[in-house]
Amino acid sequence: MTHIWLVADDYGISKSVNHAIRDLIGRGRISATSVMTVAPGFDPEEAQLLLSAAGNHGSIGLHLTLTAPFAPLTPGYGPARDEKFLPLGRTFASAFMGQLDRSKLAAEIQAQIAAFTIAFGRPPDYIDGHQHVHLLPAVAEPLLAATRDTAPKAWVRQCGRAGKIFPTDRKAALLDLLSRDFRRRAVRHGVLTNPVFAGTYNFHPDARFEARFGKFLDAMTDGGVIMCHPGIVDETLAALDPLTTLREREYDYFKSEAFTAELRSRDIFLR
Repeated sequence: MTHIWLVADDYGISKSVNHAIRDLIGRGRISATSVMTVAPGFDPEEAQLLLSAAGNHGSIGLHLTLTAPFAPLTPGYGPARDEKFLPLGRTFASAFMGQLDRSKLAAEIQAQIAAFTIAFGRPPDYIDGHQHVHLLPAVAEPLLAATRDTAPKAWVRQCGRAGKIFPTDRKAALLDLLSRDFRRRAVRHGVLTNPVFAGTYNFHPDARFEARFGKFLDAMTDGGVIMCHPGIVDETLAALDPLTTLREREYDYFKSEAFTAELRSRDIFLR
């Protein structure tokens, strides 16, 4: 018997995505969801609806967001472009070139944790990062320090795999590399991390998520995390993110009996 976390990212990106995630967490089809406090679909009402849906069985975490097209909560954040975070590629490049301002990063991280705490009346149960930016060393240090100081019971998501599932997945290989350093830093800060991670795949329009999900389950150990992105497409989502119709396929799969049968066949349970 294995207990895992099935975590839906991007709560708050749009209200239709929020609706799908609340439906799944209310049914017990996912374990948790990660909230984007800077996104347009997040507000106090959406927070209360999620609290009601999650009840005592679903965890709620912070989805730290530091990339475009979203805007920071803190004034004077930089580097920025048109008062928004830099695009993903530029964010990664700036991190490795030492161009991210760590004091401004720390202030933004603390502001997003504070916004979460105000909205939900408690610190996040765990913290991860939109587009995995939390794994960047320049981000990891202030994030882990803030987690230790403001959410000491929270764990943080590391994204290293247990085995080389989908060995041609370059994104997963990069996450493996970044996660090795991230785990070492987490230990130094006394912050817990998940043992294994899965959920990355090529977001090609023809991707068959249900075929990949079994591989993700095969790689799990107790306490492992599978990331997912269920949702319903609306105009807000389409304007903000290229991942659209695949969210609906994931949502349909998690509602299906095929999903629950897949878990039963491996004696896997959601935390």
